[in-house]
Amino acid sequence: MPVVSVPIRPRLIAAALTGVAVLFVACGCGSSSKPAPASTSPAAATTSPVPAVHPLDEPTLRGIVESVARPASVPGVVAFVRTAAGEVGTSYGTRTFGGGPAVTAADHVRIGSVTKTWTGTVILQQVQEHKLALDDPVSKYRTDVPGGAAITIAQLLDMRSGLYNYSETRELAEAMDADPGRVWQPDELLAMAYAHPPYFAPGQGYHYSNTNTILLGLIAEQLDGKPLEQIMRDRLFGPLGLTQTSFPARTSAAIPDPHPQGYMYGTNVLTMGTPPALPPEMQAEAKAGRLLPGDRTADNPSWAWAAGAGISTVGDLATWAEALSDGKVLDVDMQSKRMGSLQATDPANPPEAPQYGLAIAKFGALYGHTGELPGFNTFAGSDPAHKVTVVVWANLEPTADGNAAASAIAKQIIEHLYGTGTLPAGSATVPPGPTSAATATTPAAATPATPTPLSPTGAPTPTR
Repeated sequence: MPVVSVPIRPRLIAAALTGVAVLFVACGCGSSSKPAPASTSPAAATTSPVPAVHPLDEPTLRGIVESVARPASVPGVVAFVRTAAGEVGTSYGTRTFGGGPAVTAADHVRIGSVTKTWTGTVILQQVQEHKLALDDPVSKYRTDVPGGAAITIAQLLDMRSGLYNYSETRELAEAMDADPGRVWQPDELLAMAYAHPPYFAPGQGYHYSNTNTILLGLIAEQLDGKPLEQIMRDRLFGPLGLTQTSFPARTSAAIPDPHPQGYMYGTNVLTMGTPPALPPEMQAEAKAGRLLPGDRTADNPSWAWAAGAGISTVGDLATWAEALSDGKVLDVDMQSKRMGSLQATDPANPPEAPQYGLAIAKFGALYGHTGELPGFNTFAGSDPAHKVTVVVWANLEPTADGNAAASAIAKQIIEHLYGTGTLPAGSATVPPGPTSAATATTPAAATPATPTPLSPTGAPTPTR
């Protein structure tokens, strides 16, 4: 019987893809349950009827961004949309809380769980090369995984292994609050997961778990004989010309310039609820400007590693989302398997639930992923049938009320383009996100810079 499991840690999961209910209530985090069998072929999934794409001009896009960012005190947002009619983008606000240089489309940001699509693609390429098989047991490559003989590589990719998500542990939250610069080793993360019983037997439910993707990263390194950062460069970034994209070594907390600062309200422990909201009295203080978010820019993302440590720009993310959805990075057969693997994350309500498959999510007509970790929230998705690509990032995660601003903006953009939409709730990588102690002084008024139309490279583009 299907198992429905609800993660404690929203930002990782619940924030991930859950679906419209909690922002989108998402594919990677909200509720977990056994997915219904995929009922459409890959081709059908790509070309199923979708309402005609509505025009979107820069003033409308700017209005959508402002409607979410301004009331949530988000310092900066960049949004980019490409359709068959052309491109439109806008920037809102600043790189630092309270003022400073304006954000631009050239800025580099941490992309959180969008990284999972990279790690998953590497594994699928290795499957193409017969280095492993989707139905191989995990125990063939890692003998330390509890019940690994019954867990397949495919179940790690589609979040149906049942393995406990280490990101939901209080142990990780407390450790990140105590030492946000700590360099985590993958085996330390796995040990936290293995200390807890599985959510369900392999294949008998759905629960978004970073543990799955950490294992996939280790297996990828084992098979290619290289560090994961080099594998990403050789297999993905180089061939696609993603010159502004990187996957850092675990010891690095640096973000290439230019980049905004990333902010978060509260601490990892304080925001372990679902959603990761501050207590009501602290939300009121934040709204009044008496409680400031902490700067999480220098936090070491090694706690997320293969599940969420990537860095990119809006332009490179648009290129990646399109390559992911139209099959540029896999052969025809493997792309067909990937697209055919998508299943509703909530089989009790499949029309409303986002879908998740082999390291890819589907929100309405768009294929992609959300990303969320302390300080940054990202959405990247593409609809190859209608030539629509949407990329949004924000440098506040989570907001005081526990929402994911970029995901909320993406949801509104998709609803405008198609007349309706189902989106992720946030990202799926966030561990209990660390934040420095809140500052109780009144901040300088955060006066966002005037929104500026942008192309994916950061150059101004005509308003449409």
